[in-house]
Amino acid sequence: MQNLTPQGQQLINELSQRYNLSYDAVLHMLIAVNNGGCTMAQFSCPELGGSGQWMRGGMTMVGDMFNNGLKMTVDNLCNDLANALSNSQIFAPLPIGSRNSNQWWPQDLGLGQPFSSGAQNNIRYAVFPNRLAVEVNGQVTVYDTLDNNIGGVSQQQGGNDSLTFSSQYGTIAVNSLPVVSGSTQTSAPTPPPQNNFLDTKHQPSFVPQNNHTLPQPNTQGTNSLNSGSDTSVDNIIGLIEKLAKLRDAGAISENDYNNKKAELLNRI
Repeated sequence: MQNLTPQGQQLINELSQRYNLSYDAVLHMLIAVNNGGCTMAQFSCPELGGSGQWMRGGMTMVGDMFNNGLKMTVDNLCNDLANALSNSQIFAPLPIGSRNSNQWWPQDLGLGQPFSSGAQNNIRYAVFPNRLAVEVNGQVTVYDTLDNNIGGVSQQQGGNDSLTFSSQYGTIAVNSLPVVSGSTQTSAPTPPPQNNFLDTKHQPSFVPQNNHTLPQPNTQGTNSLNSGSDTSVDNIIGLIEKLAKLRDAGAISENDYNNKKAELLNRI
C-alpha cells in the first residue's frame, strides 16, 4: 500500500473521530475513493454495512439498502475524502509510470494528462486525445481510439468479461481498437455479481450527452465484408435504411445521413 503523508495520517484521525469509525475503516474508504479517481468508490467495509458503492453526486449503495443514515454517512465521508485527495498531498508521491502511481500509463508515449479517467474492480482507464489506456490486473495496454469520442469504459458482467466503451456510435468492444503499445489482453476475471455504477446494464457512466446515436456496423460485419459476404451487404443496407428513418424523423441532419451513408457504402 502507498504510504501516507503526515497530512494524510492526520486526515484519517480527524475523520475517524468525526464519523465514529476506526482508523482502518477510514483508511479503507480513502483507498477506495483514491482508486476511483475521487468520483466513485467500491468498498467492502464491515463498519459501513459491508459491500457498497459510492458515486459523487449520484447514488450511494450500502449492504443495508434501507438504512438512509448509513448512506448519508458513506456519502459525506467519501466527499470529505475526495476533497482532501484533490486539494492535499495525502499519499507520498510514487515514481511516475509505476503501477500504484496516479499516472500509471506509459510516459514514453507522450500522452500527457487524461481528460477522463476512472476505475472499476481491478481495472483502471484513462482517456487521452486519440488514445485509451487500460490497466487490467497491473497490465497496461494503450489503444488508438480512431474517430470514437469515448465516454467511459465498462466491464461486462454475467458471463461476459470483455471490456467495452461508450462512444457516439454506441457500445464498442475495446479489443476492436488497434493496439498502440502493450498486450492485446483485455479480459479480466469476472467479479462477484453486483449492481455496478459502471455496468452499462444498469446505468451509463461518464457518457457524453449526445442527442442521438448513429448505428455502427459491428466488427464481425466488417470482417465478413472483406470476404464479400452477401449477409454483410444486407446488414449495411439495413443500417442505411435505419439512418434514413432517423433523417426522416428529424433525429439527424441530412449532412450526417450522407456522411454516414458514404462511410457504410465504402465498406462494401
